[in-house]
Amino acid sequence: MDKDITIYDIAKGVGVSPTTVSRALNDHPAVNKKTKQLIFDKATQLGYRSNMFASNLRRQRTNTIGVIVPILNSNFQSSVMAGMEKVANEAGYNLIISQSMGTAQKEIANAKTMFNSRVDGLLVSLAHDTENINHFEPFFKKGIPVLFYDRVAEHKQSTSIVIDNVQAAYKSTTHLIEQGCKRIVHISGNLKINVYANRLKGYKYALIDNSLPFDESLIITNDLTEEAGVKAAEQILEMSPRPDGVFVANDFCAVNCMKALKQAGVAVPEEIALVGFNNDPITRVVEPALTTINYPGYEMGEVAVRSLINYLDALSDISITNTVTLRSDLIVRGSSLRNPKA
Repeated sequence: MDKDITIYDIAKGVGVSPTTVSRALNDHPAVNKKTKQLIFDKATQLGYRSNMFASNLRRQRTNTIGVIVPILNSNFQSSVMAGMEKVANEAGYNLIISQSMGTAQKEIANAKTMFNSRVDGLLVSLAHDTENINHFEPFFKKGIPVLFYDRVAEHKQSTSIVIDNVQAAYKSTTHLIEQGCKRIVHISGNLKINVYANRLKGYKYALIDNSLPFDESLIITNDLTEEAGVKAAEQILEMSPRPDGVFVANDFCAVNCMKALKQAGVAVPEEIALVGFNNDPITRVVEPALTTINYPGYEMGEVAVRSLINYLDALSDISITNTVTLRSDLIVRGSSLRNPKA
């Protein structure tokens, strides 16, 4: 069996010190480009393989980042993962991805697995029913950075990557009001989760600013699934007087609600106008196309990983920047457009 080639073999072949070889292989600026190239060429010729395991052990790094998502089969989370992968790969990190299936119980198990896997840091979008984050305390105690994105929790040792959900919901509801809607249903997820609580706030603020009353009976909370969208449509059809606008906290539920309303003979947007949230691809293929909030998932993934790596490289302090807020925009389409001038 051939013995492993070491930096000492490369140093002997080039005529430099082992320290210079080590610096060159790590792209240290103290080694000039010509010498680096000679060392790289000799390393390739000899078949040198960097011992990443030993290197990481010395640095106490695994070069892995853990990611816990509620569910993978969503366009938003897929976009986030793509952004994360891009930045992680460029920086030499690998992602370990697990899904909580939207339950706190599975999220707790995932967090334990990530901790035992010795990830360098953790990125989390909370499950639908997570009410506390005690299961992340081992990370905080060890000084392992935890960043939350989208569905976030507040913690003094963590940073959250979000959009301004209050403002986005305010824009959505105001748009419906500008189209002539006066009785607007809001379909939301678990109001203990930040994104849904804040979207409800934005909805309420828009009503207040337009002198419309808030009616608790117009708030429908569910798990925002396909079935939930159909059931919400049934609830809307039974309301008296019937609502003339619907703002839904995600696109998948909104599309299925709209389809069910149309099947029941409701004209969209003439009788009931609808707005969703996320800008999933499905919003552009339904008829009419769904008005929605463009949620920058890819950018969110990029920012989350870059922020985590900056902390690991001591370029930033995770406890100083508690929240990073990304821009979102309302995309107006046929499902809500009654008044083209509004």
